[in-house]
Amino acid sequence: MQKQTAGRNALGEFAPKFAELNDDVLFGEVWSREKELSPRDRSLVTVAALIAGGNFEQLSTHLKFAKANGLTKIEIAEAITHLAFYAGWPKAWSAFTLAKEIFMDEENEPILSNSTLFPKGERIDNGLFIGDAYLKMLVMPEAPHNTAVSNVTFSPGSRNNWHSHDIGQFLLVTGGVGYYQEEGSPARLLHTGDVVDIPKGVKHWHGATPDDWFIHIAITPGETKWLEALGEEDYRKIGETKNV
Repeated sequence: MQKQTAGRNALGEFAPKFAELNDDVLFGEVWSREKELSPRDRSLVTVAALIAGGNFEQLSTHLKFAKANGLTKIEIAEAITHLAFYAGWPKAWSAFTLAKEIFMDEENEPILSNSTLFPKGERIDNGLFIGDAYLKMLVMPEAPHNTAVSNVTFSPGSRNNWHSHDIGQFLLVTGGVGYYQEEGSPARLLHTGDVVDIPKGVKHWHGATPDDWFIHIAITPGETKWLEALGEEDYRKIGETKNV
């Protein structure tokens, strides 16, 4: 479970104890008990409880969690339909309005479960990626290993900024088609099963091709230094060269 900071971000100064309980106990301890109940099933239980209680302000966030944890549009629609007979028809209508906005793009996405091992996670919104990319942390960079393991999913045309790693990085491609490029070298086209060994201190970027999704697992010990974005013109020129 990715470390949660929503409570501290929203209420840390006003209600620090509530924020602590939300982030460290509810999400840090209860949601992290994945052996007892998977994140997918916890999401389904939480969404059902919020709909039944009419707590629609929190429902939108938890529907996004549910999608990131692997629940599909068909499963959410069936769950809400089932709940309509027990929680009430008006509540189901309200829930469908929110769910439709969050899951409406699913039909336009490929069936990623056929090409990747883990859920695609939440959309990355840190200013370090161009386009829609998604992150699912698998291992947090904590002692003693201090190594992050993450599943990264790039939509067509998306990519990260130039960056480097003080120790290095491995990329394990699990689906789609993408690019990897080191500064001063031509871009390399990547397919499922490819492995990239990135040396320490080497400036590089990686991401999807303009027409394909791209999924990889990133194994990253140490720190990452983020740099400038790859220009759109330079990105578009890659597919026109014979080096890829």
